[in-house]
Amino acid sequence: MTKALVALGANLGNPRQQVIDALLALSRHPALDVLDVSSLYSSAPMGPQDQPNYINAVCVVDSALAAFDTLQLLHHIEDQFGRQRIRHWGERTLDLDLLVYGDTYSDDEAMRLPHPGLYEREFVLYPLAEIQSDWILPNGVSAIQQARQVPKNGLRVVFSRDDLLKTLTEGGQ
Repeated sequence: MTKALVALGANLGNPRQQVIDALLALSRHPALDVLDVSSLYSSAPMGPQDQPNYINAVCVVDSALAAFDTLQLLHHIEDQFGRQRIRHWGERTLDLDLLVYGDTYSDDEAMRLPHPGLYEREFVLYPLAEIQSDWILPNGVSAIQQARQVPKNGLRVVFSRDDLLKTLTEGGQ
């Protein structure tokens, strides 16, 4: 098993429920073990501003799959949620990003690890720092130290970690 970080986001349909359902899908997959999950956060879109705000979270998983297979699983779950890649940084029903996979480094076009936006995205760093503040990122800096270098840009908790864990335990309702 390899520890990995996964970012979740959605801003179409019912984003909160879609992120919860995606977490349930991850936790039910036999090759993954969801170890921890952040609160749900609301964030402004980083791309075109003519779209709704996002709901974001980060989870830590143990994966029995290879890095590329883990990424393919994330893409498969996105597809199950009706993900369409219409415009760069555009709206989406679900976005699952593999941020870190153990100490794997990849600059391949199909899989970039660590994720190129890891060090600058508040909607990734603050949720990660909430649950794993001393996680040492590939750049040698802890999650909390890296988060403190990035403005919050209006990022706020909209569903607490405790409530989310309760919801996940109850099966998503």
